[in-house]
Amino acid sequence: MVKQINGANDAASNTAPASFEEAMAELAQLVTQMESGQLPLEASVAAYARGSELVKYCAGQLDKVESQVKILEGDMLKPFADGDEGAP
Repeated sequence: MVKQINGANDAASNTAPASFEEAMAELAQLVTQMESGQLPLEASVAAYARGSELVKYCAGQLDKVESQVKILEGDMLKPFADGDEGAP
């Protein structure tokens, strides 16, 4: 059974996610599996490696979107303000 888990993780790590949302869903699933403590050591290492790839993918996607928003807003992005600053 360990080989099946590793094989599934190996196959998944060779494919890029179709979307940011898919990557986040897969990452959440990996975290749940790892937190359960039921994965063998090799499968945990493979899950960690895949999770790292997914985090890099998601960060890249967020950077792309941020760049697009900057272009649309004329590079005039303002930091998100807490609700306290605008309160009278």
